[in-house]
Amino acid sequence: MSNSDKTGANYELEEEQTLFKGHLVTVSQATLKAPDGEVLQREIVRHPGAVVVVALDDRDRVSLIRQYRAAVGGELVELVAGKRDQAGEDPVATAARELAEEAGLVAESYRLLATFYNSPGFCDEFSYLYLATGLSEVPRKPQGSEERHCELLSVPLEEALQGIDSGWIKDAKTILGLSLAALSRAG
Repeated sequence: MSNSDKTGANYELEEEQTLFKGHLVTVSQATLKAPDGEVLQREIVRHPGAVVVVALDDRDRVSLIRQYRAAVGGELVELVAGKRDQAGEDPVATAARELAEEAGLVAESYRLLATFYNSPGFCDEFSYLYLATGLSEVPRKPQGSEERHCELLSVPLEEALQGIDSGWIKDAKTILGLSLAALSRAG
């Protein structure tokens, strides 16, 4: 199944109306017909997609960012990530751009660890998760207030994994990325 599939299992999309169109997302009301004929209404958040980057240096230290997130009303510790907001841009190019902008790093190598839907119960955001290695520093080019006021962290991968257990890392994409990076290093 591709990330462009909009119906499945004999559900039919009857109609979709835009309720709100913002800078980042569009909210729509979808009318669907279920396999048994029932008509359903669902609110759907349309999102351009995202990339997530586990930037791991040669000392097994991972680059993390502590930044404010308005939706949760506080700061979260996260991996480098960003939306796929440039039409036609290859996901790995987006990952490279975000890594330079947010963390001031470039990587010699990118390896795709996973692709996933972030919250498919209401949103079509589809993410590409990369492991970036062979890191070197470049000037940061933060985009937006949150990036300008974030704190960059370089943490041993093992300590970041312990941060999942202790609860100082709560972001799902970061938990997934750190876990998959650790698995890929072990195997």
